[in-house]
Amino acid sequence: MRILPLLLTCLSFAACKPKRPVRQPVPVSEDTTFLTGTFYVIRHAERNPGPDSTLTVAGQERAGALYRLLKDSGLNKIYFTPYRRTVATADSVRIRLHLDTCFYAADTSGESFIYQVTRHGDWGKRLLVIGHSNTVVPILRSLKANPHMDVIGENEYDRLFIVRKTREGTELKEVCY
Repeated sequence: MRILPLLLTCLSFAACKPKRPVRQPVPVSEDTTFLTGTFYVIRHAERNPGPDSTLTVAGQERAGALYRLLKDSGLNKIYFTPYRRTVATADSVRIRLHLDTCFYAADTSGESFIYQVTRHGDWGKRLLVIGHSNTVVPILRSLKANPHMDVIGENEYDRLFIVRKTREGTELKEVCY
């Protein structure tokens, strides 16, 4: 007899589920910084032979010239591949301007770079991007910059590509340094 009232009480509680509030959709505001920004794209400076080599004396001098060129550019962050030559190319800029860094994979599609910028929320910023002879042009293309070349020569280290992406379009400028 005692079980029946207890069972009825349990069933009545189970039948009286609290009503969930009806969720109203939240309007999504347009992100005005997505796929915008200023990108300073270069190949690493002159390097010693080997698969993960350091910079030559000329490469170290070029890294210093890069700092002098970009010290007043308002950079926010540096992206480079996990190779000693790209890290060393960035060192003077990174250390003197106290900038955060991010690695991206050295792929020939530019997708890893785009993925990392998106993942870290760095659209709309001023980024220094250091790559390799076979990755710089794909990065420029992934930014829709349409460079006038297909490859960077094996002995070319003096090109700086400045890509300005706005909601209105993309502008590409090339500077020798």
